[in-house]
Amino acid sequence: MNTSMRLPESEYLDINHFSRLFDNMSESYKIFWFQAIVELVLAGKDRMSYDELLNRMIVSAWYMVSEYHLNMGPSDTLEGLVNYIYKTSGLKSNEKPEKILAYLGQLEDGEFKNKKNVISYNVPYRLQAPFMPSMKGRAWALPKPKLAARINQEKRLIYYFLTIQGMQSEIRVQPEWINYITKNQEIIKGWIQFNLILYLQKRNPSVPGIASKLYPPQERKIERVKKYWKAIAAVSPLHDIYGDTELTQHNLSIDHFVPWSYVAHDELWNLHPTTRSINSSKSNNLPEWNAYFPKLCKIEYLGYCLSWQYEQVHKEFEKCLKEHVNNLDIQVKLYSKDLSKELFANRLEEVIYPVYHAAQEMGFGSWNLQQAQNGI
Repeated sequence: MNTSMRLPESEYLDINHFSRLFDNMSESYKIFWFQAIVELVLAGKDRMSYDELLNRMIVSAWYMVSEYHLNMGPSDTLEGLVNYIYKTSGLKSNEKPEKILAYLGQLEDGEFKNKKNVISYNVPYRLQAPFMPSMKGRAWALPKPKLAARINQEKRLIYYFLTIQGMQSEIRVQPEWINYITKNQEIIKGWIQFNLILYLQKRNPSVPGIASKLYPPQERKIERVKKYWKAIAAVSPLHDIYGDTELTQHNLSIDHFVPWSYVAHDELWNLHPTTRSINSSKSNNLPEWNAYFPKLCKIEYLGYCLSWQYEQVHKEFEKCLKEHVNNLDIQVKLYSKDLSKELFANRLEEVIYPVYHAAQEMGFGSWNLQQAQNGI
């Protein structure tokens, strides 16, 4: 365990071995399995089936896989299972957990069941391996009922096995661990998230903002950016970069050039005005670089110049700097006074292109407005 995240001590429980639950992970299963246990404990349960635990694992991984295409591991079946259900169910990437759970609870699908069986093959038993240092090698190769019986002989475990019957297998969490989890729930939830972020960063080294990609955002606060571009539209003709549509106080919408679902931030250098319908058409895709980046440079430089020429624009610009430019180096690089058009464009490309390219590598699709309108 990373020592920068300490767990509360206990006079009665083996916290040393507990803190090592997520050591040596080749797949994501352990984190999501234990997270599901914690969720059910906090919901008042001590007995829980493999089926309900695995369904909760799917829900926990749902958004980060379906929305961000995060890599869970080279052969991670949970990632494959989320992708399979997302493609076949019609559920949205930001669907409410209750709706996903309800769908999974009634789903009769052979592929779904097979993938759940794969995930459940080891993790219920191996999660608690740190508590059982004497079990090595072939000791883990027993048939599952015998393995469960062998594990049940150990002392001070978090949970024990009640029955082994496929997806209806059940575990029971021990009262002292329920008390510990309940008492320290905020710390434990933070510890789980901390380990999940470390794991995902390792598997997705080029992806920024991992911590912001775990759960659907509550709200995107870009009203100040919209006021900034409206102030620009009030003093100069303004056209969107995709369809050359004239933008006014009434039809102006804000687009993330590199999709929000990848960057997970609202930095000013990635935001520009368009219309709501075009924004909707673009969705979570990447604009074709050669077609649209030069136009992005043009409109961003226009905004930059006007912010130094008009007091009302500069006032809104200063508000945006405080909230939507959080990197001081970028603020100096892009928004210092008296930059030439060529220098501004070069610096904007230096900032945006690495992020754009990384999103390409993660599988975000290319988009062109004319092709979209022609159904290509």
